[in-house]
Amino acid sequence: MGKVVLVTGVARQLGGRFVRRIQRDPEVDRVVAVDAVAPEHHLGGADFVRADIRQPTIARLLAEHSVDTVVHMDVTGTPLGSGSRATVKETNVIGTMQLLGACQKSPTVKRLVVKSSTNVYGSAPRDPAVFTETTPPKSLPSGGFAKDTVEVEGYVRGFARRRPDVAVCVLRFANILGPGADTPLAAYFSLPVLPTVLGYDPRLQFVHEDDVIDVLRIASHEPERGTLNSGTFNITGDGVLLLSQCARRLGRPTVPVLMPAISWVGSALRTVGMTDFSPEQLRLLTHGRVVATNQMRETLGYRPKFTTAETFADFARSRGPGLLPPEALAGAVDRIAALPALGGGHPPTQSAN
Repeated sequence: MGKVVLVTGVARQLGGRFVRRIQRDPEVDRVVAVDAVAPEHHLGGADFVRADIRQPTIARLLAEHSVDTVVHMDVTGTPLGSGSRATVKETNVIGTMQLLGACQKSPTVKRLVVKSSTNVYGSAPRDPAVFTETTPPKSLPSGGFAKDTVEVEGYVRGFARRRPDVAVCVLRFANILGPGADTPLAAYFSLPVLPTVLGYDPRLQFVHEDDVIDVLRIASHEPERGTLNSGTFNITGDGVLLLSQCARRLGRPTVPVLMPAISWVGSALRTVGMTDFSPEQLRLLTHGRVVATNQMRETLGYRPKFTTAETFADFARSRGPGLLPPEALAGAVDRIAALPALGGGHPPTQSAN
């Protein structure tokens, strides 16, 4: 008998992609796809079960299908369809508690993979330059998705202590981008004009959707020789980008806003439904966040196909040109740089055009 994999959060594009990919693995016999909402995309040959992981029925599913591997992807920062922030939090926290409780009682479950986020580190002015998996945050997230991830990981650690026979892998993904990304940060970068915090230019990291699928697949199987896929791992592409670099590559102008007024701007954007400009996202766009990936490379044995810059470039291509096309902007910058410095030199004898 091959592996029986249960995947949560399959109504989202990323969950659907993973379900379709994991079915192609020869060692997987069956995939059980679970979500409270019927997906609009195709799930291949997976068995879809419409179920809410906040309800005790998840335990019955594990028993009925003799599930041995659980991939928990239903920890997200955005509501699905007409859902609310309260519903998202309940699914993230209460749903995870119910799922872990069911896994704890199941004699067949041998592996648990949890899609987490680097949001657990928060974003604060006194943060270290680079977070490792063991670096404690200087300021714990006080709300939103970041707080959800902290609570979720706390429950997962408790489960790992109670069921040491189960291999547990927690994957802390940086900001996920790509052509199909539906994250709050993707919505922010899709705005025609990007509000920023005056005086701040944070460092950001991105991980491509394709790399997310590959890492989840590695974590859901037995580890290859010389690697270990149990534990906690930061997952992101190599390198960093400044927010100003992101704006230029998108061709979108920025509007610097004073720190006291940025919360008001965020509230206004949420009110009109343009983007979920949450307090945690404001902190990220103020102080940034960078994580180390040594464990991803040396222990998990994974090297991302996309760097942070390549991930963002692929995302930018899917969004189309902005109000300030990068080529035209670069030409203008070059022409300005060619002008003599103020108060010195001689004016050019020919027109800059």
